[in-house]
Amino acid sequence: MKPPYPHRPPAPPLEIPFEGRLVCGVQPVREAIRAHGEKVRGVLLEAHDEQSPLDGLRRFAEARGIAVQRWGRSELDRLTTQQRHQGAVAFAPPLHFTQVADIEATPDALVVALDELEDPQNFGAIVRSSVAMGAKAILFPEHHAAPLTPSTFRASAGAVEHALFCRVGSLPRALEELHAKGFSIVGLDSNGKSYDTGALFLGPTVVVVGAEGKGLRKSVRAACNDLVTFPLLGPVESLNASVAAGIALHEVQAQRRRAKGDA
Repeated sequence: MKPPYPHRPPAPPLEIPFEGRLVCGVQPVREAIRAHGEKVRGVLLEAHDEQSPLDGLRRFAEARGIAVQRWGRSELDRLTTQQRHQGAVAFAPPLHFTQVADIEATPDALVVALDELEDPQNFGAIVRSSVAMGAKAILFPEHHAAPLTPSTFRASAGAVEHALFCRVGSLPRALEELHAKGFSIVGLDSNGKSYDTGALFLGPTVVVVGAEGKGLRKSVRAACNDLVTFPLLGPVESLNASVAAGIALHEVQAQRRRAKGDA
């Protein structure tokens, strides 16, 4: 009888050289550097040659005075617990957060509210669309929301670094507070009216996106001034939450450009 295989000794603990929020992936790391500059504590890169995108990232970081270290693939895998890091990890400062009381109802203000959106891919994609379309804040509840983890950061392709977040205890109450400030609260709902109705999105606006599958909760729907939908021409009955949000945000800016005579 053969003797049992000896147990492999556990790997020694990693010595993490920097402090900060972990950001994984080439584009997310690039956006973290672009947004925060020297506030990024450090960057870890897998070994690479001069033709690799990682070398461009190295030069981009070092030009801003950010320390860069070379790490092995297995070490990066352990550090990121198998996140898709693409050989690049950064240690960034905390995300930007604000309070509902600090969100001002300026004439062109745009806020995006996410009602119990729990999928990190959808959450991250909506953050990217929100930043691209000029939203000044992204509102979401403390519970039943996608965690702000490297997976969400990666899904946003780094847009989280430019976003302003607002985490609230009660989304309906937060929407009522914003309405009292002068915001129009517009929810995306399959039973709503056509989204291209007149001047629906002119003035300070909150676009409210429902959760995957179940849509807006009753209490959130009641806090909306208007409910809008998108006419679908094919056999598909609904759109992915992040796709619907992107269409709505584009329409917000399209209506505003038309009102200014820019369209």
